[in-house]
Amino acid sequence: MESRLDYQKASPGVIKALLSLETAVHASGLESSLIDLVRLRASQINGCAYCIDMHWKDLRARGESEQRLYSLDVWRETPFYTERERAALEWAEVVTLVTDGHVSDTVYGEVRKHFTESEMANLTLAIVAINGWNRLNIAFRTVPGTYQPQKKRV
Repeated sequence: MESRLDYQKASPGVIKALLSLETAVHASGLESSLIDLVRLRASQINGCAYCIDMHWKDLRARGESEQRLYSLDVWRETPFYTERERAALEWAEVVTLVTDGHVSDTVYGEVRKHFTESEMANLTLAIVAINGWNRLNIAFRTVPGTYQPQKKRV
């Protein structure tokens, strides 16, 4: 596989804008592990190999179990996720697949039970961000495999 172009070099402003969104998501107070689960799930749905590789490695570096990672695409069928994680994964799916019928009041109501208004907005921004990254990496065929998670701070 060969990359089509390096969008980071071609348009540094795009990266600056997306990184600003990422900074806001990280400062939101949402759990890093929850954000990365949502990122990985959206990337699975979108078929973004680069982002799947990245967020799988980030989650493993944080100590996430292989069982939960291997089961993420069938999370509804397993007991491995908390109710809050399940709500976030549901939200990630309906927001990522918004063209399949928009976000129903029923889904919103169920997810809202687990998140404050601020958390809902921030979770949605995290999903918006990963969908943006997915589309860039898919469109320009960013080659997966070279990403390495940051070292843990002591």
